[in-house]
Amino acid sequence: MTNHKILPWRKKSKQKKLDVEIELLAEGEIEAGLSDNLDDNEAWLKQLFANCSDLVVRKVHLFDSIPCMLVFFRELVDTQQLDNNLLKSLLTSKVHDLDTSTQFIEQMKSELLSIALTTIINTKKETVKQIIRGQIVLLVQSSNQTLSISMNEKLHRELQEPSMETVIRGPKVGFIENIDINMALIRQQIRTPQLKMEQMLVGEISQTEVILVYIGNLAAPKVIVEMRKRISQINMDTVLESGYIEEMIRDAPYSLFPVIQMTERPDSVSAALLEGKVAILVDGTPMALIAPVTFWHAFQTVEDYYQSFITATFLRWLRYLFAFISLILPSMFIAVATFHSEMIPTSLTLSIAAAREPVPFPTLMEILMMEIAFEAIREAGIRLPKQVGQTISIVGVLVIGQAAVQAGIVSAPIVIVVSLTGIASFLIPSNNMSQAIRILRFPFMLSASIFGLYGIGVSMIALLIHLVNLRSFGVYYMTPLAPFQATGLWDILGRAPWWVLHKRQNRIHPIRELEKQ
Repeated sequence: MTNHKILPWRKKSKQKKLDVEIELLAEGEIEAGLSDNLDDNEAWLKQLFANCSDLVVRKVHLFDSIPCMLVFFRELVDTQQLDNNLLKSLLTSKVHDLDTSTQFIEQMKSELLSIALTTIINTKKETVKQIIRGQIVLLVQSSNQTLSISMNEKLHRELQEPSMETVIRGPKVGFIENIDINMALIRQQIRTPQLKMEQMLVGEISQTEVILVYIGNLAAPKVIVEMRKRISQINMDTVLESGYIEEMIRDAPYSLFPVIQMTERPDSVSAALLEGKVAILVDGTPMALIAPVTFWHAFQTVEDYYQSFITATFLRWLRYLFAFISLILPSMFIAVATFHSEMIPTSLTLSIAAAREPVPFPTLMEILMMEIAFEAIREAGIRLPKQVGQTISIVGVLVIGQAAVQAGIVSAPIVIVVSLTGIASFLIPSNNMSQAIRILRFPFMLSASIFGLYGIGVSMIALLIHLVNLRSFGVYYMTPLAPFQATGLWDILGRAPWWVLHKRQNRIHPIRELEKQ
């Protein structure tokens, strides 16, 4: 950013002064006040928004004598409401005997309060900010104040079931890209004045609206203060999605594991808020962020609390088991087949050896080729149109696997191992956790190919050391196992009945413990 010195404006022409002022205003270096001349305000606005064909500057006369000017972006304003309500109200209002233009602005604010939210503005910078955020700005002759009128028309899609977090039993509605509707969805489920929603603007250019959501008497004040601090310190030009925020505020940025939960379900956010957590909503994306979280939250789904606790406990343990299989199965096969063949029955050993006899590659190379091919097919299925993506994914796996076995490139046991590993990763509800385990699978396989089971053991110890040292906004990632907290096990080892879980102090133990420190 250029460091401008004080310029001798008096020696320059009026146009040159305007150019310099607009340049400084665009760089955010001055807090210039508005002019009381309507033509001057119109001139710098038109020059600042030059080549913006969607900017509308509409001049009207109030009470047949007072020149005024409405400035707004056509696509961001409800023009029907503007014509039917705002202009009608402006042109039919009766002016009182007012001594100053300030009193006139105050009167207009009170007159328009019944049809729109209004705010009085004193600076050029704030005027520009309101225009680019989709507000209507009313400028009046002989007044150095302006009126911001809210008549936004935000384009948004209809509410529908989330594509990533589908449930059999539960609400079939998810967040959308409109942050106002997302806030309303949470308000509908948590009806208490303690539900707080703080607005922040992030991004020097995008000015993206970010909402910090929490329940005042449940969330830990230290977590709220820390999250507010981290968001306010974000220094970026543009924030287009919640992933920008997540990467900038998370603990351990180089860790693969998600220390902030991502969701597009209002009921998931509401449940987290009732547990004392804090949520972040970002305008323009249906993905909300929740923190602090622990390792175990990645294996829980909101549907666990809508069905029988026995069924939910069984499914939760199934996810734990298959997450472990997804991480360890390929490396275990490499270690046993390469170094520890005596651990498996002789008949199975001979069967594996017979299947691998025509294959020219070592076991590690076989699994790597199939794993990479499987990941490529899965990514291709995601990027392709929905109508053909799933078909190509299934057909691709079947055709490539069968052709590779017949050609003698890989053995049939390898195809079985890779397929079972891929299916196991689908049972993990959290997409971020699934990705972390899929990536960690490769160093585990490399370690197993060099050191056998000893390599797997050392890799697992290193992984556990990393996990117990991770934190999410002050909460240990492996809570309640490390550090051990018996009261927290009710909702980790299984899903306890509601007559146990309704005791809130057992469900928000990590945050309450943080407050005690």
